[in-house]
Amino acid sequence: MSYIKATDILPQRLLEVIQTYLDGEYLYIPRKESNKKNWGESTKIREEIILRNANIYKEYKSDACIKLLALKYYLSEKSIQRIILEMKKKC
Repeated sequence: MSYIKATDILPQRLLEVIQTYLDGEYLYIPRKESNKKNWGESTKIREEIILRNANIYKEYKSDACIKLLALKYYLSEKSIQRIILEMKKKC
């Protein structure tokens, strides 16, 4: 997220009204509900996690132990178990 100077985009009158409430501070203006994006929509991370989870499940089915999968993927054993359970439900 980048910052935009209010003086560059807001009319002077509106800026003065905002300054009566918040003078010299940062203000976050949330997106409109219709413009919101889901997590990972802007990047490829969602696809990478789906691929990683599929690989974990594939290795698990090929008799890889949970402890070694946790070490290999830098996850807790509990996370590996959760991923395996989710993948079993999907298949």
